Amino acid sequence: MSNSFIWSGFAIYTIVALYIAYLSRSGKSATMSGFFLGNRKMNGFVSALSYSATTYSAFMMVGLAGLTYRGGVGALGFEMIYFAGVTLVAFFGPRFWLVGKKYGYVTPSEMLGDRYGNKLVAVVIAIATCIFLIPYSAVQLAGVGYLVEGMSGGGISFTTGMIIATILAIVFAFIAGIRSVMWTDSLQALMMIIASTAVVLLIIQGLGGFSGFFETLEANHPETLTVPGNGFWSLATFISMTVPWLFFSLSNPQVSQRLFMPSSLKSLRTMLMGFLVFGFIYTMVSVLWGYSAIILFPGLENPDVATPNLLASDLVPPLLGLIVMVAIIAAAISTIDSIMLTLASLFARDVYGNLRKDADERRQLGIGKLVMPIIAIFAFAFAELQLDLIAVLSVASSAGLTVTVPAIIGAFFWGRGTAAGVITSVTVGGVFVLLMEFLQLKPFGLGSGVWGLLLSTVLFIGVSLFTKAPIEKATEFIGYIKTNLKSTK
Repeated sequence: MSNSFIWSGFAIYTIVALYIAYLSRSGKSATMSGFFLGNRKMNGFVSALSYSATTYSAFMMVGLAGLTYRGGVGALGFEMIYFAGVTLVAFFGPRFWLVGKKYGYVTPSEMLGDRYGNKLVAVVIAIATCIFLIPYSAVQLAGVGYLVEGMSGGGISFTTGMIIATILAIVFAFIAGIRSVMWTDSLQALMMIIASTAVVLLIIQGLGGFSGFFETLEANHPETLTVPGNGFWSLATFISMTVPWLFFSLSNPQVSQRLFMPSSLKSLRTMLMGFLVFGFIYTMVSVLWGYSAIILFPGLENPDVATPNLLASDLVPPLLGLIVMVAIIAAAISTIDSIMLTLASLFARDVYGNLRKDADERRQLGIGKLVMPIIAIFAFAFAELQLDLIAVLSVASSAGLTVTVPAIIGAFFWGRGTAAGVITSVTVGGVFVLLMEFLQLKPFGLGSGVWGLLLSTVLFIGVSLFTKAPIEKATEFIGYIKTNLKSTK
């Protein structure tokens, strides 16, 4: 695909997306809630598309396709575990929404700090989140870099692709905060699902239809249709990768923060149902892409370039390939700007806001806007390292965030949980995960996410039992949820 053709696609997408972002402006977002949560007035349809675009980013069409190329059908089981984890949103989503509306929480860590009666809880969780989410942002940028470089045959470099994505993410986030991000997400989600489905159907048709497609796989690559297949998906590997994925919707604040945004519980339910439909289709498409690349391009050294090779193949019309490329890049950008906004709100609200007594809404918002490009630069620098499989790196990032899961569950269901328990479990658990990742340790073959979750759970319960709990706040918090959940049924 020619460079000029790719640049034209970039230009058209940028103009349309900027126009939609501009239209999303509704007065000045002068408050933290307005800029980072859209004043809690987002409707269900837009929320569903935005939630989907933010969650299913470069990880899916580049990462999951690459993971399928690397290990076969186990990748489908791995992603289905994430689907199982989405039931947590159905269970915890209304609880997040109810307390967010009552107490005016802007971030999940602010919620935990208030629930456990200690601002240091919010500070610690916000810092830990920033440490582990930067690599996940880098994953999105790397996905764009691989895609652009592969589609252009090296004519547009990996770094150039990342620079474009970084700049666009910053611009979209600045225009109107989360409101512009959610509206541009909606455009991106529709592009993703329509274009990617069309391409996979076209490729399968070119490979002899579904019957011919699977007959070819069975004849030439039978190991990709079984588990453990070629050996990649050992039981320990599967558990190590799926445990962090199971709790992704709770532990990743760029996702859980979305639970504060819908205008009503009805909109929240619409968001969840729309996401499930979108996610199932997109998962199947991504896995089929990986299988298509196995048939057409066996022996690729880097599985993450499977998608670029497919889009540049003769089976895909150049225009359709360009549309899918732009859709994947747009999806990656939607995740980057969502993470950027979330991390900016965490730093401004929970770190700066708790450490500075004079940090009113205006100051917090100014700090949040100031740190957004700094976060993007850190992510860019990390992405330049071009580390490992995109899917594996995504899971490694989520592994660090699993140490917050016990505190989140305890906030809603265990009145005996304490601030000391949260701070100890998150700090010690987080450092433990970092050391395991740095030293590449896997006791009994299990990854850092499994051990981090176990350690943080033991520490949270153990330390809480020996320290004083904020019983009054816990009773009010949990009691309010129980009362109001009953009234909505």
